This record gives sequence, structure tokens and C-alpha cells, in this order.
Amino acid sequence: MELKPTPDRRPATNPDDPRFWDPADLEGELRRVFEICHGCRMCVGYCPSFPFLFDRIDENHEQKGQPHSAVSLVTADFEKVTDLCFQCKLCYVKCPYTPDDPDSAWMVDFPRLLWREKVVRTRRLGGTTLQEKVLGEPGVLGALTAGPMAPIANFVAAQSLVRKVMDKVAGVAPEFALPTYATQTFPRWFAKHRAPVRDAAPARTVALFSTCLVDYNRPRIGELAVAVFEHAGVGITRPEQTCCGMPNMDTGDLDRVREKARFNVASLAAEVRAGRDIVAPGPSCSMTLKKEYPELLDTDDARLVAAHTFDLMEYLAKLFREGAMPKDFANELGAVAYHAPCHLRAQRIAHPARLCLEKVPNSDVTVIEQCSAVDGTWGMMSQHYALGVKYSRKLVRAVDDAEARFVASDCPLASQRIVKENRVAVHHPIELLAYAYGLTRLDGAAEG
Repeated sequence: MELKPTPDRRPATNPDDPRFWDPADLEGELRRVFEICHGCRMCVGYCPSFPFLFDRIDENHEQKGQPHSAVSLVTADFEKVTDLCFQCKLCYVKCPYTPDDPDSAWMVDFPRLLWREKVVRTRRLGGTTLQEKVLGEPGVLGALTAGPMAPIANFVAAQSLVRKVMDKVAGVAPEFALPTYATQTFPRWFAKHRAPVRDAAPARTVALFSTCLVDYNRPRIGELAVAVFEHAGVGITRPEQTCCGMPNMDTGDLDRVREKARFNVASLAAEVRAGRDIVAPGPSCSMTLKKEYPELLDTDDARLVAAHTFDLMEYLAKLFREGAMPKDFANELGAVAYHAPCHLRAQRIAHPARLCLEKVPNSDVTVIEQCSAVDGTWGMMSQHYALGVKYSRKLVRAVDDAEARFVASDCPLASQRIVKENRVAVHHPIELLAYAYGLTRLDGAAEG
């Protein structure tokens, strides 16, 4: 059986396409793409999916005398490749054969294909597992736990016995450093916040998609984003919103992610029509709004939201380029080790945080382009934790080697990995920028 690299027709990536759910069509596409990847091997170092795939094909040939191609793979192999993928998207950025490449007709989209396999499998099995249900709802957990209950919840979650129970019941690795919950949520803080009185209305206003982790775990990121925008004379709103849905995408829960996408798009599209761009302080969430919503919903409003969504530091870098950011810095930063998250790099917007932080006098930013192997919820799972630690070693070594005063990352979950493995405080770049403007203090414990 010959596996042609060029598809007979465009691969089915839209769940509304009947071919998306066709087992034979899916199997054929898996074999076609895996055959291309086996021959190329450019992405072997990105995640465990590729070494497993290549080894399985090679072993089938060498030990069983089967064809040296993806023809030899079985259903269990397809599922294992999918489960080992943490959807960092970097293989798509690296791949020379994607639909974005005008010189290739092969139309390889490895992460989207594996997501399709996961969605089809989830529906075939009757829904998500308990582990996937728990990890798929950070917003629900945050709303139930953050606020007055946070001190008790944080104390309980820190107990080893509780973590062992979470491991057995929900499959959350006891070794993973879970984010703590805040005693005051960001939505509650924002509702009470009053913008400074100015002689004139702001020249522009942005809508903040604040993300679950900022809302319930690290509200200081949101508070300082507001402070920096207001320092620059930019107005800010926080429209009605829910979780972006990426955790549900990771678990193959198509109905739930579409439900969240429709809710957010309805709210955010109204903001865009009112003349506001959307900013999100988490790269996984900004990527979901930009890249996933148009494909999930295929509506004009989803495309409108995507076209007007910016990662937080991406938008601030835009303001710096336009000369709209003040230059009245009060503090130097010195050496900064900046981790560029995978989902930021997947947006192909370079390193906007570096561009912003290097505007601060006497600041030297070292960019670290290594994966934390957390990527949403994958690295939290008990079955993946040890493998995730292995794949994060390059990041850990790079942070150590930088010997920087400050360590920064846009991704709160990647920050959790660095905190645990490197034993250093990790700041969101907005915190460092706010410190440079003199809008906040960073005590000695927070400085590397």
C-alpha cells in the first residue's frame, strides 16, 4: 500500500464537515501525515509524539518485518501519538509542508490532525474522563475556590495526603506545583476599581480578556496591566467572559469548547464594534481567540474577534512602536531571563515582551525559547508529569545559565514549572514593566 504525500482533497479540519467524523477518512489522513513526518523527522525534539511514532514504525520493520512506513501502525499507535502530544503547536511553525506554505501541496497540520483524532475518540467513547472534566474547567474551580475560601483551599491543597487523593481520583500529579487561589479575585477588584480622573477622555480604550489564571490565581497581573494602560492614558474595560475553552480543546470536548467560544465571541464582538481591541495576558488564551475560534465557529463575528485580539505584551509593543507609551521609567531592570512560551511563539509575533522590557534603560533581556512541557493541562496529568519534567530540562538549564536578576514568562503555568524546578520567583512581563514605571514594588524575595 503506497501512501501518497499529497492528499486527494483538502484534509477535513472542520467538525461540521461529515468527513471529519469518518473513521476511514481519519485513519487515512493519520497514515498520510505520519508517513511524511517519518521521512522528514525535523520535529523529533519537540515532544514525545515524534520519537514514539518514529520508533514504532522502525521497530515494526526491523523486528516484525513489516513495511517501513506508517502502513504498519494500528489504532493504539494513533491514540498513543495523540496522547503524547502537548499541543505546543511548534511543529506547525517549524514544518515546511503546512497549508500556509505556498510551495507545498502536502497540507500537513500535525497538531490539528491529532486534535481531530482526540475529538473523534472522545465522542466514540461517550465523553471525557473524570480527569479531563476536572482539568477542563479552571474557571468553574476558580469561581468556587478563590475569594474568602482561598486560604482554606490553599492550605488543604498543600497537604500531601490531599494531593495523593487528587492523584488517585482526578489524575493530577502530586508533584506539580498548582497555582494558589487569590483571596480577592480580579473581577471583584476590577468592579471596585476607579480609573484616574483626567481632563480628557482616553484616546483609545481596550477590552481585557483577563483569563482564568489571572481572575482567580494571579490577579496582580491584571491589576498591573490596568495600571500600565492607565499610566499610558489608555482606557480599559472588562467585558463579560468565561474560560477561553482551551482546556476543553485539549480533552477533545468539542461541545464544551464551542459553547464557551460562542459566549465569548458574542461579548467580545460587541467590544470590537464599539471600537476596542481585545488584549489577553495569557498566550494560550490569546492564541485560542485568534486561531481556534474562527475554525471552531466559522462565523464573521469569530473572525472579527480574532482580527482584533492581541496578546497583552504584543499590544504594548505596538504602543511603544507608535510612540504612545510614556518613557518616565523610575527603576532599571538589569538582567532579565525571559521565557518565550510556546503558544506565544505559535502566534508568530516574535518576542513582544523583550521589545517592551528593553525600552527600560540598562535592561538586558535574554530570550529562552524552550518548552516548559506543561502546555495547558498536559503537564499536570499524573501519567505525563515525569515526561514533562524531562522535556523541560533545556528550559531549566537555560534559566540557571542566565543568572539573571529577574525571571519572566507570559505563561502562568510555565511559570509554575520554573518555580518548582529552578526555585526562583517568576514574574509576568507586565509586572516588570509596572515596576520599571514605579507603579509597584518587587520585594527582595521576588528579585532573583
